[in-house]
Amino acid sequence: MVDSTQAQELVRQYLMFNLGGETYGVGIHAIREIIEYPGVTSIPLAPAFLHGVINLRGAVVPVLDLSVRFGREPTVINRRTCIVVVEVAQGESLHMLGVLVDAVSEVREVEASEVEGRPQFGTGLRSDFVTAMLRREQGFIPILDIAAVLSLGELESLIEAGAQAGVGAAAG
Repeated sequence: MVDSTQAQELVRQYLMFNLGGETYGVGIHAIREIIEYPGVTSIPLAPAFLHGVINLRGAVVPVLDLSVRFGREPTVINRRTCIVVVEVAQGESLHMLGVLVDAVSEVREVEASEVEGRPQFGTGLRSDFVTAMLRREQGFIPILDIAAVLSLGELESLIEAGAQAGVGAAAG
């Protein structure tokens, strides 16, 4: 007999979304909301992965293009494009970030038996970006480690490197 606490541990919920023709999942624990693409305010000289910022009930929220973050072409905005707003911890504080995706497909309850461990290669992504693989009839869906994908320390380093490259290019 499985009690309700054990049942919750056996079933996890993931938000499934599409990006560049592929499906990815992310645990719903970090997700705050999903909004239709409202348009963004672009930031001059920002790195390519920083799509811009939005005003979310008075808060300035940076929006990252997840496709560019994965080293791919920028997301093409269409009627299904949306922003997944997540909370990412850095030290003692939480930061809200928006993630631009092609479309959100569903929230799926997944049994622990459907989840495989992190693969070492073959996902087309950095291995630290993938926390697990969801087994489906038609193959696997990578489950993203959203904290690694949106690591504020790494993003800040990329922004600084881009700014220094821009200064060097302007000076040269």
